[in-house]
Amino acid sequence: MPSESKKAILKKSYRIKFLILFLTILIIVAMFPGGESIESEVTVGSIWIQDDLIANNSFPIYKNPEIYKQEKHRAAEGVLPVFQKNDNAFYKSLDSLSRYNQFLINIIDRELQGQEINSDLIFLSPSSLKAFRSLRALEGSNYAPTSLTLTHVLNNAEDILKKVYKGDILNYLYNEIKRDSIAVRQGNFDNIEYKGKFQDMKIVQDFIANQASTISQDPQLNNAVIEYVNHFVKPNLIYREDLTDQEIRIAEDKVSPNIGIVNENERIIGKHERVTSDAKLKIDSYRRAKAEKMGFINSYAQILGKFLHILLLITLFIIYLFLFRKKVFHDNIKILLISIIIVFVCLITFLVHQLTVNSPVHLLIIVPAASMLLTIIFDSRVGFYGTVVISLIVGGLRGNDYSFAAMNIFSGALSAYTVRDIKNRAQIFRSFIYILIGYGTSILAFGLERFETFQKIFIELAFAASNALISPVFTFGMIIFFERAFRITTDLTLLELTDFNRPLLKDLAKNAPGTFTHAMTVGALVESAAEAIGANPLLARVGAYYHDIGKSVAPYNFVENQLNDDNKHENLDPVESTKLIMRHVTDGISLAKEANLPQEIIDFIPMHHGTLVVGFFYEKAKTLYGEDNVDINDFRYKGPKPNTKETALVMLADACESTVRSIQDPDLQKVENVINKLVKNRVEDGQLDETPITLSDVKRIKETFLSILIGQHHKRIRYPKQDEMENVKGG
Repeated sequence: MPSESKKAILKKSYRIKFLILFLTILIIVAMFPGGESIESEVTVGSIWIQDDLIANNSFPIYKNPEIYKQEKHRAAEGVLPVFQKNDNAFYKSLDSLSRYNQFLINIIDRELQGQEINSDLIFLSPSSLKAFRSLRALEGSNYAPTSLTLTHVLNNAEDILKKVYKGDILNYLYNEIKRDSIAVRQGNFDNIEYKGKFQDMKIVQDFIANQASTISQDPQLNNAVIEYVNHFVKPNLIYREDLTDQEIRIAEDKVSPNIGIVNENERIIGKHERVTSDAKLKIDSYRRAKAEKMGFINSYAQILGKFLHILLLITLFIIYLFLFRKKVFHDNIKILLISIIIVFVCLITFLVHQLTVNSPVHLLIIVPAASMLLTIIFDSRVGFYGTVVISLIVGGLRGNDYSFAAMNIFSGALSAYTVRDIKNRAQIFRSFIYILIGYGTSILAFGLERFETFQKIFIELAFAASNALISPVFTFGMIIFFERAFRITTDLTLLELTDFNRPLLKDLAKNAPGTFTHAMTVGALVESAAEAIGANPLLARVGAYYHDIGKSVAPYNFVENQLNDDNKHENLDPVESTKLIMRHVTDGISLAKEANLPQEIIDFIPMHHGTLVVGFFYEKAKTLYGEDNVDINDFRYKGPKPNTKETALVMLADACESTVRSIQDPDLQKVENVINKLVKNRVEDGQLDETPITLSDVKRIKETFLSILIGQHHKRIRYPKQDEMENVKGG
């Protein structure tokens, strides 16, 4: 119990609320654009409605960021790859080959004499080493060619290497160098050369193979020479990525970021003038210049301004929740959920704003998804107010873009409308159409107002159509996550619980058919009454379906399930009978928890009896033992009392339906009297004290119950020979 109490305190704690609010605003402020984007967004084609804008200091006119980026890219592409020449490569390679010639001969001689050698010192493959060894072994014999000795072959290899280095060698193949020319760095100077002037390794290898083929008639020996020479060839023109990157940075730095200058006291744009592309560049540059001149104090003042900006917008939403949605306001879990939705949409806005593509990607910001989530999880009014606040915030994140905020308010409101009475997930298609209409109408309106080209309007419509498709899909995908993570019960969940194939309802219909029929009738009563008093009809109906599921455990304890005249309670002590009757509440709660029913539905099980007294057995006990010998608390349900309109409706409908069913020859007056008496008893007993039901609500409830119950128990004519059918057994 202490832990449950602590959870309840944390759930309603004002400190937690302030922490969530503070962190939410802080995160959004961190995503706000820089100082130059805080003022209202200016779009090409709009009218400058403020006073003449005069420069209070000189500033450069910065290029359009996209154009500036393209110019820097072109400058970078114009830089040739830088290769640095290594003049010592030839001498080092030739010296290495000369030294290794003598070393190789000595190694082979020692091997032929039977001495052990370190094979790790020989880089040649076994076949090449075998060819050189065989040639050395034949020297001095009658079978040796007159001029072909290992020394001669190795000298030829040295000559081939000298010929190779008559031209410079690149360390990249031709097809790996994307430009036709390269920059050869020598000292502090670059010489621009055609890359075909130099050799790549493929050309060198082909040259070596061609030269080696003339040494002998033995292909194996020639291949050994090829391998031998290739080992010592080292490129002497080396690509320097660091030097190339340095040249790219220099080229990019040479691209001027501005296209002119505005002098002090020069007019930037006049009042009522249309904003042209050049004027927009000047206005944006002026903002940037002001932001760059902003001092330390001004920077912090601007952050404070952003904080207050978001605080004012969110405060409007908080006031609405406090005045009209107190259950949401006092539940920190739901406040956190709303915060997550707002921050998530702001994060998407921030990420999209970082893109510099020349497309209207801002139309992919899924504000309608937030609208639908808030509507499905809470209700349409919370969804609408949330839409307005979120739209204004994302408009601020885009530099106070009024048109963007307006089109999101319109589209978001329409999307909220499409799910306010959601019945199934197929409504995703209706949401798509309405969101598209909202964005399409807004884009057309603002486009015509700004003299946009039809091509641009069409592109924006295409992006809006993508949003109209993504938002409903995202909503219906995420709603399951929110339901599970935050234990939220939405109308979609309630609709799924109305399926009679659900195990609990199936067992109730099978084991306790009388109770099942009673539950269905109560469901019809409370649904109509809920509509009359502004409660949730679907929640009331589902609560009615499950309020008596505990009776499926021991159905014959209840008269509606007894198929004959045998009543086990006739021979039981009233206290024992009361315990058996009350047990259906605890059994029902256990079954509901095992089936993972939402808490909102579980609440109906104990609350539909509240703290009422089991009157029949209480009166029986008083008759048997005397009133002074009977403790009324032994016959009273443990509660709690109903605390919502829906649970109160089920309490009233449960009593009215079962009592009216027992009336013999019911008529309008009898039914009305029973309803009035039962409702009055529960009101006077204080069972409705914790609910928001008013006296006018009680009047509507009684009228609705009377209308439905009279319709269900109306009189019918008796058929001919009906007495015979009722009293004579069939053969």
